[in-house]
Amino acid sequence: MVRWRREPCPCCQSSPDWVCEAPVARRGILGAALGLVAMGMAAPAWAAPGDRSIGITRVGTGDSFNGVYWRDGRYDLDALRQLNWVLRDPHIDEATPMDPRLFDVLNSVAARLDSSDPFEVISGYRSPETNAANARRSRRVSRASLHMSGMAADVRLPGRSSMGMARLAAEMQMGGVGLYRRDGFVHLDCGPSRRW
Repeated sequence: MVRWRREPCPCCQSSPDWVCEAPVARRGILGAALGLVAMGMAAPAWAAPGDRSIGITRVGTGDSFNGVYWRDGRYDLDALRQLNWVLRDPHIDEATPMDPRLFDVLNSVAARLDSSDPFEVISGYRSPETNAANARRSRRVSRASLHMSGMAADVRLPGRSSMGMARLAAEMQMGGVGLYRRDGFVHLDCGPSRRW
């Protein structure tokens, strides 16, 4: 079994004394780990300059976010907190600090597809308990899933084929890409570049 090591949270790297407590909070307590430590994160080399925005609607809860999450050269902490909540594990109402590089992946894919429609998120963060339950029901669920680290989302984009989105994302080589054609969604993550 391959376990992916979570890299330090990019929000937290700007300070030599950074402390990132992800994942935190259990059973509905929102993590405050992002706090004030994100004071000046440089943009990833592949990310476009300027403001970055994203639209997300969570399937099953109806929660949504549509706005800017990166402005003035740094991640917007209030926007990240809102995104953490939208992408929470709804089975136990638990949120975790999502890796903001995941939003950069989603933003870049939407830009390359020239889409302003919000992503429909089927699965974002999964608690270890939820992931284990899913893995017992399906062999397609990894026991070492990046969903548990807040680094992955299963998404679809209205009016776009899942096959086309998966191909484009794989060409971009920004992280993992999994096509779930039967279910009509694509797994995107900010981990190592790979596809299935």
